[in-house]
Amino acid sequence: MLVDTDVLIWHLRGYPQATRRLDELGALTLSAISWLEVLQGMRNKAELVAVKKMLDKRSARLLPVTESITLRATELMESLTLSHGLQMGDALIAATAVEHQLPVLTANVKHFSAVAGINVEAFAP
Repeated sequence: MLVDTDVLIWHLRGYPQATRRLDELGALTLSAISWLEVLQGMRNKAELVAVKKMLDKRSARLLPVTESITLRATELMESLTLSHGLQMGDALIAATAVEHQLPVLTANVKHFSAVAGINVEAFAP
Protein backbone atom coordinates (compact mmCIF):
# COMPACT_ATOMS: atom_id res chain seq x y z
CA MET A 1 0.00 0.00 0.00
CA LEU A 2 1.38 3.39 -1.02
CA VAL A 3 0.32 6.06 1.47
CA ASP A 4 -0.57 9.41 -0.09
CA THR A 5 0.62 12.66 1.44
CA ASP A 6 -2.82 13.68 2.67
CA VAL A 7 -3.14 10.62 4.92
CA LEU A 8 0.25 11.42 6.47
CA ILE A 9 -0.86 14.99 7.08
CA TRP A 10 -4.09 13.84 8.74
CA HIS A 11 -2.00 11.60 11.00
CA LEU A 12 0.46 14.39 11.83
CA ARG A 13 -2.46 16.68 12.70
CA GLY A 14 -3.64 14.13 15.25
CA TYR A 15 -6.65 12.62 13.50
CA PRO A 16 -7.17 9.23 15.20
CA GLN A 17 -8.71 7.64 12.07
CA ALA A 18 -5.49 8.28 10.15
CA THR A 19 -3.33 6.95 12.97
CA ARG A 20 -5.46 3.80 13.26
CA ARG A 21 -5.29 3.15 9.51
CA LEU A 22 -1.51 3.63 9.45
CA ASP A 23 -1.21 1.31 12.47
CA GLU A 24 -3.10 -1.36 10.49
CA LEU A 25 -0.58 -1.09 7.66
CA GLY A 26 2.48 -1.74 9.78
CA ALA A 27 5.47 -0.47 7.82
CA LEU A 28 4.76 2.56 5.65
CA THR A 29 5.56 2.79 1.97
CA LEU A 30 5.77 6.29 0.54
CA SER A 31 6.70 7.93 -2.70
CA ALA A 32 9.68 10.24 -2.33
CA ILE A 33 7.25 12.92 -3.55
CA SER A 34 5.07 12.48 -0.46
CA TRP A 35 8.12 12.97 1.74
CA LEU A 36 9.03 16.13 -0.18
CA GLU A 37 5.47 17.44 0.12
CA VAL A 38 5.54 16.87 3.88
CA LEU A 39 8.92 18.61 4.11
CA GLN A 40 7.53 21.54 2.17
CA GLY A 41 4.90 22.05 4.88
CA MET A 42 7.32 22.01 7.82
CA ARG A 43 7.19 25.07 10.05
CA ASN A 44 10.27 24.45 12.16
CA LYS A 45 13.10 22.07 13.01
CA ALA A 46 11.16 20.46 15.87
CA GLU A 47 8.45 19.34 13.41
CA LEU A 48 11.09 17.92 11.11
CA VAL A 49 12.65 15.91 13.95
CA ALA A 50 9.22 14.64 15.07
CA VAL A 51 8.22 13.54 11.57
CA LYS A 52 11.54 11.80 10.98
CA LYS A 53 11.10 9.91 14.28
CA MET A 54 7.57 8.91 13.28
CA LEU A 55 8.76 7.61 9.91
CA ASP A 56 11.60 5.72 11.55
CA LYS A 57 9.25 4.21 14.16
CA ARG A 58 6.93 3.07 11.38
CA SER A 59 9.83 1.63 9.32
CA ALA A 60 8.90 3.87 6.41
CA ARG A 61 10.26 2.94 3.01
CA LEU A 62 10.67 5.77 0.51
CA LEU A 63 10.36 4.81 -3.14
CA PRO A 64 12.55 7.04 -5.31
CA VAL A 65 11.49 8.74 -8.51
CA THR A 66 13.14 6.71 -11.25
CA GLU A 67 13.41 7.36 -14.96
CA SER A 68 10.52 4.98 -15.68
CA ILE A 69 8.34 6.65 -13.03
CA THR A 70 9.15 10.05 -14.54
CA LEU A 71 8.21 8.84 -18.02
CA ARG A 72 4.97 7.29 -16.76
CA ALA A 73 4.09 10.47 -14.82
CA THR A 74 4.72 12.53 -17.96
CA GLU A 75 2.35 10.31 -19.93
CA LEU A 76 -0.26 10.61 -17.18
CA MET A 77 -0.02 14.38 -17.16
CA GLU A 78 -0.22 14.60 -20.94
CA SER A 79 -3.40 12.52 -20.92
CA LEU A 80 -5.07 13.66 -17.68
CA THR A 81 -4.01 17.19 -16.75
CA LEU A 82 -6.41 18.99 -19.08
CA SER A 83 -9.30 16.57 -18.64
CA HIS A 84 -8.97 15.76 -14.93
CA GLY A 85 -6.67 18.42 -13.45
CA LEU A 86 -3.95 15.92 -12.56
CA GLN A 87 -1.01 17.80 -11.10
CA MET A 88 2.69 16.94 -10.95
CA GLY A 89 2.87 15.57 -7.40
CA ASP A 90 -0.13 13.30 -7.83
CA ALA A 91 1.09 12.16 -11.25
CA LEU A 92 4.43 11.13 -9.75
CA ILE A 93 2.75 9.38 -6.81
CA ALA A 94 0.33 7.59 -9.17
CA ALA A 95 3.18 6.57 -11.47
CA THR A 96 5.06 5.20 -8.46
CA ALA A 97 2.02 3.15 -7.44
CA VAL A 98 1.57 1.76 -10.95
CA GLU A 99 5.29 1.03 -11.34
CA HIS A 100 5.42 -0.89 -8.04
CA GLN A 101 1.93 -2.39 -8.45
CA LEU A 102 0.76 -0.89 -5.16
CA PRO A 103 -2.70 0.35 -4.24
CA VAL A 104 -2.88 3.97 -3.04
CA LEU A 105 -4.41 5.00 0.29
CA THR A 106 -5.74 8.53 -0.15
CA ALA A 107 -8.53 10.90 0.79
CA ASN A 108 -8.11 12.48 -2.66
CA VAL A 109 -9.73 9.67 -4.64
CA LYS A 110 -10.60 12.10 -7.45
CA HIS A 111 -6.91 12.77 -8.07
CA PHE A 112 -6.14 9.10 -8.70
CA SER A 113 -9.36 7.52 -9.98
CA ALA A 114 -8.75 8.43 -13.63
CA VAL A 115 -5.37 6.63 -13.67
CA ALA A 116 -5.58 3.27 -15.41
CA GLY A 117 -3.93 0.36 -13.63
CA ILE A 118 -4.17 1.80 -10.13
CA ASN A 119 -6.25 0.58 -7.21
CA VAL A 120 -7.37 3.31 -4.84
CA GLU A 121 -8.44 2.83 -1.24
CA ALA A 122 -10.48 5.78 -0.09
CA PHE A 123 -9.56 7.23 3.29
CA ALA A 124 -12.17 9.27 5.12
CA PRO A 125 -10.63 11.64 7.67
